[in-house]
Amino acid sequence: MKRNACKKCKRMIGSETKCEHCMGEYGSESWQGRVYINSTTASIIAETLNITEKGEYAIKVR
Repeated sequence: MKRNACKKCKRMIGSETKCEHCMGEYGSESWQGRVYINSTTASIIAETLNITEKGEYAIKVR
C-alpha cells in the first residue's frame, strides 16, 4: 500500500488524496523522509519544520 503525503501541510494521509487536517486537495505519492512528532513544544525538529500538531509528517513532498 502506497502512502500519500499532503502537499500543503506535509502530513501523512494514508491512501487518501484529500487531507482531513488542512483540507488540502492534493495528496502525493512522491515524498522523501518521514518524521514523527510527539511533542511540538519540546521538539527542535518541529520548530525547524514549523509543525504545530503532533503526528507523522513527510520531510519533502513533490
